[in-house]
Amino acid sequence: MSDLVKIAVDAVGGDNSPQKVIDGIIHNQKKNGNIFYKIFGNRNEIEKLINKRISSNNFEIIHTDNFVQSTDTPLEAAKRGKDTSMWLAIESVKKKEADIIISAGNTGALLVIAKLNLKMIENIDKPALSALWPNKTGMSVVLDLGANIECNPKNLFDFAIMGASLYTSLYPNKRPNIGLLNIGSEELKGNETIKETFKILSEKKSSNFDFAGYIEGNQIMDGNVNVVISDGFTGNIALKTAEGTANFIVKELKKSMTSSLLGKISSLLNYSNLNKFKKRLDPRLYNGAIFLGLDSPVVKSHGGTDFIGFSNSLNVCEKIVNGNLIKKIKLNIWKMRINLTKKDLVNLVYMQLGFSKLISENLINDFLSTIILNIKNEKKLKLSRFGTFSIRPKKSRIGRNPKTNEKKIISSRKVVLFKPSKEFKEFINNKNDW
Repeated sequence: MSDLVKIAVDAVGGDNSPQKVIDGIIHNQKKNGNIFYKIFGNRNEIEKLINKRISSNNFEIIHTDNFVQSTDTPLEAAKRGKDTSMWLAIESVKKKEADIIISAGNTGALLVIAKLNLKMIENIDKPALSALWPNKTGMSVVLDLGANIECNPKNLFDFAIMGASLYTSLYPNKRPNIGLLNIGSEELKGNETIKETFKILSEKKSSNFDFAGYIEGNQIMDGNVNVVISDGFTGNIALKTAEGTANFIVKELKKSMTSSLLGKISSLLNYSNLNKFKKRLDPRLYNGAIFLGLDSPVVKSHGGTDFIGFSNSLNVCEKIVNGNLIKKIKLNIWKMRINLTKKDLVNLVYMQLGFSKLISENLINDFLSTIILNIKNEKKLKLSRFGTFSIRPKKSRIGRNPKTNEKKIISSRKVVLFKPSKEFKEFINNKNDW
């Protein structure tokens, strides 16, 4: 069981639950034997629905009669106590009894209860709600979709790092290309927050993603970018507009193809193509929104989806865990920091090489000590492709106190100089790869 992905499932959330949740688990388990489901809800109801259709080695039921209502405010949901199916599921992730939690229940309640139980990732100020969005060439990650109405440039920059990390976790063979959602593609358009974010993303080069600049709403599905960044207000409107447009097109197409004999004949002749079109716009295939920014992954299934949609969101959960999403976010945040501390270097070694924190700290301490002692003893240290450290003596001299203008003898001392290598300078000026 240690090799299985452990998913904590809130079975009492969304329309037609727990029926659709259990049916979704059964459907998912038929195609995926690498998941262990920790199911939170009423034991008697769940056992009747499962009815021995999946092996007992692949699930565990944690009984509770208490659950969050769809009409609850986030505060009311939290006040229902720590024994609701949603709270217990999230708590199991906090206790490391599960790798990820999924719920089709109340979105606001899920976010608040998750924030009450789970820590924020260091240096992330706000969580973001992200989701998959189809485009002409594949899929895009879009965020924020409603968790934050107002955002500052740092928040949007954090969203870019987290969105790129999510895309890499889900599609490890593809490179994230980020677009910043705006009212125009010209640099002068947009509010000050958008402009400042554009400046930050343009200046901070990353080995983890590319920045394509601004993207307009009608370009989201072109496929030229695969990570779209926005504040929650704009992103939510874009999402609901796209969903409404897709539903309108499907309904109108169905109406026109069935309203006359000619239309019915045409639909029969084009059945295969129409079926492909319908599947492309099927929201169940893209079900599963992800709260990014928390120290453990939280997935929100659409409350109105059916068991097929819920099953697909379980697939998203597995990809997130196997893709080491949280580890990627932390690593990429540390890489993008301007002033790295020794603690940051220890964390980078810990995240990238998989050593323990103690071994990572000892490695960094030994490395720095070796450099410092060599420079002190040998007066010079050359690191290939990086640069050369050297010591230059400075004679004693007479200086002046800037406050009192009083003369003072400045003692002789040694200063450390650094001369970057040709490769280093070319890399800094974007003339070659490191």
